[in-house]
Amino acid sequence: VQLVESGGSLVQAGGSLRLTCATSGFRFDDYAIVWFRQAPGKEPEGVSCLSTTDGMAVYADSVKGRFTAANDNAKRTMYLQMTNLKPEDTAVYYCATLYRPRCYSDYATAEVTHRGQGTQVTVSS
Repeated sequence: VQLVESGGSLVQAGGSLRLTCATSGFRFDDYAIVWFRQAPGKEPEGVSCLSTTDGMAVYADSVKGRFTAANDNAKRTMYLQMTNLKPEDTAVYYCATLYRPRCYSDYATAEVTHRGQGTQVTVSS
């Protein structure tokens, strides 16, 4: 099982980025995929979860209306489109598979089976 993130960069506040999570080694629609982020000295935060079976997404309040998750099942890839970025969005972002195919409201604390190494997003003010 492999998850590889890319797309992180330095961007000015108000800017946009699209992160990519390329996956391999498992049946893509068997697991929901979560985007987490972790800033220095802080606990990981689940910012978005996408059910690969039906495309339903849920978002943390901190990013709702600014971030959009999407998936391309044929490419086994998940995306996180981030707009109107703020300095507080600065963190390492990583994708992870949940043990189940749907997100539900507890996705941020649900059991993670695999995760990637992460990609750095830095938002300057």
